[in-house]
Amino acid sequence: MKKLLNVGLVFILVVSVLLVTGCSDETRDDTNGKAGETFVIGLDDTFAPMGYRDKEGNLVGFDIDLANALGEELGMKVEFKTIDWDAKVMELEAGTIDCVWNGMSITPDRLEKMALSNKYLNNKIVLMSLASGDIDVKDPKELANLKIGTQVDSSALKMLKENEAYDSFKDNIKEYDTYDVAIMDLKAGRVDVIAVDQVLGEFTNKNLGGELKENIYTLGDDFYVIGFAKDNKELRDKVNQGMKTLFENGEAEKISNKWFGKNIVVCEPLE
Repeated sequence: MKKLLNVGLVFILVVSVLLVTGCSDETRDDTNGKAGETFVIGLDDTFAPMGYRDKEGNLVGFDIDLANALGEELGMKVEFKTIDWDAKVMELEAGTIDCVWNGMSITPDRLEKMALSNKYLNNKIVLMSLASGDIDVKDPKELANLKIGTQVDSSALKMLKENEAYDSFKDNIKEYDTYDVAIMDLKAGRVDVIAVDQVLGEFTNKNLGGELKENIYTLGDDFYVIGFAKDNKELRDKVNQGMKTLFENGEAEKISNKWFGKNIVVCEPLE
């Protein structure tokens, strides 16, 4: 009986070693992000032109190209995982993704709950009106006489509320579930201007054949960052270094020109 137990124990140990060995090549080191391993990026795949599905269902966008370039720079395989954007912090804490990277703005809540990368893109919040009309806002005081559309819980809405003239136009703001509906109302004349991310507004306008125009007055800068689990600063710093290289060698600028027709990438620390 003892002999059988010993044989059984040896068998269990051998199987355990084989299982550990067999899994080691598949397992990511989530805290270190070592070269040759997988870097899993969580995103909402509906945010054009940052990360979205084309007509064939392929995942494309500025952030997709930049992340793949970063993977090459760091010697890591990049894997994209579509997530519920509202659950991004839980995904990070559970270790199911290594970062969230999808045109993400800096907010106090994200500063508190995530380890954020350096700023990598200067996306402005702009006002857009119909190209065929005569509205071209040059001063925020003009908004008191205009109907304004924007997306609910957006960076644009946040900047409208922070604007010095907010009290004069706050009752004129209409919030939409999506920018697509806001743009439909703009075209129908139900709102006069929309407040929107510049990257999204310009991309949409290009697809509309130039039906919209960007107004002279802008609501301000809205820098994009990458978010990591709060305790994963080692991988955050590794990504920052890789992004710095892409900024310095011109690869990031090349990708920016491809998607935006101009260079709006930056490499700036969080303030």
